[in-house]
Amino acid sequence: MLIHPWDQASDHEWGEVLSRHDFGTFIATGTGNYPVAVPTHFVYDEGTVHTHFAKPNPVWAALEANPHAMLVINADWAYIEAAWNSEDAEHGVPTSYYTSVQPLGRVDLASDPDELAQLLTSQLTRFEPVTSTRVPVATSHEPDRRQLKAIRGVRMHIVEVRAKQKYGGNRSLEHRGAVADHLLTRGAPGDAAAREHVLRRNQSH
Repeated sequence: MLIHPWDQASDHEWGEVLSRHDFGTFIATGTGNYPVAVPTHFVYDEGTVHTHFAKPNPVWAALEANPHAMLVINADWAYIEAAWNSEDAEHGVPTSYYTSVQPLGRVDLASDPDELAQLLTSQLTRFEPVTSTRVPVATSHEPDRRQLKAIRGVRMHIVEVRAKQKYGGNRSLEHRGAVADHLLTRGAPGDAAAREHVLRRNQSH
């Protein structure tokens, strides 16, 4: 991913994305011709990504061959029309505004039942309603014990984060303000979130 200096997301910005978003694509390179990409919910906690997959998932072979992986979270995107993106509306070039956060790290695999139960409890605590009877997960509970045999857990310890927020940072404040107005008027899915980033970054720059 190309990241220009004006699109670089700060630690605070990418940390906010990881706290707000909990679904992404987990990618393991392995040693084959192509990587393995798995869409998944995850929990981020103090520099570590926690998730799990079913045992038949091809991601395990890739991780055993190479225990390094990345997670890709894309968010708050909007198409920027050609006429908006140039002083010369007739010959303008369209673009996309978006956020992309890509944590990279080394993976530990979890197969121990008690460790898996703890990992699943942390995930379900985030995603299940407070009234859910599925929390906590316990190896002393026979249905849980049977289901734990079907999965393995992943802890990715982040060593680097590639983070980009492309919202016209190389344009003038006036240009970005005009794009924000266009996004407000159009009101397509994603426009409101992208507009918030444009205005926020205008204030900070």
